[in-house]
Amino acid sequence: MTDESPPGEMIRLMLVDDQELVRAGLRHVLTPADGFEIVAEAGDGAEALTLLDRHRVDAVLMDIRMRGMDGIEATERIMTRPNPPAVLVLTTFDEDDVLGGALAAGAAGFALKETTAEDLIRAVQVVANGGAWLDPVVTPRVLEVYRSQAAAHHAASAAIEDLTTRENEVLRLMATGANNGEIAEAIHVSMATVKTHVGSIFSKLGARDRAAAIIAAHHHGLV
Repeated sequence: MTDESPPGEMIRLMLVDDQELVRAGLRHVLTPADGFEIVAEAGDGAEALTLLDRHRVDAVLMDIRMRGMDGIEATERIMTRPNPPAVLVLTTFDEDDVLGGALAAGAAGFALKETTAEDLIRAVQVVANGGAWLDPVVTPRVLEVYRSQAAAHHAASAAIEDLTTRENEVLRLMATGANNGEIAEAIHVSMATVKTHVGSIFSKLGARDRAAAIIAAHHHGLV
């Protein structure tokens, strides 16, 4: 995946949910008029993995609780692939127990199934372009999961202090959902420089991806 979709190119999506009604609702919202092309739909994680072998996908909208292979295992397997698509997890209010697992699996963000069409469109655009998205309603619960991991927190606290001023600035911009191109424009540096900073942030925080880095930023008061 690249940080920016070429001008005029559709964002290619896969919908993964075992309820046809949910997928129909997503199709209704994520239309070509807003720059989306739904290239594949799957009823569980195993089917999604098979379809990924056949289709080029920029982002996957992933349900968590499904018959067969669930969304956490599917996300984890997707992330082992070369140049994997971003995964946006679709969650509900009663799924606190799975948020940590989805994050650890490599999800780029979380969006409530009950979110507005406008917010869902923005969330998909952000993750498809290399950013991370945390629904404001979900964020406190994700932070609670993060806080429960005490050993990781102590390491992260020390790591936050090791960030340079510029890396702190980049991390704060990441936490707003900005992708690398938007960060480069905001701080007046090249894309290559931003990628270097992002890589350094991941390394220092021990973060697997942008979502994990953003949660660390929220937890330590950088945002």
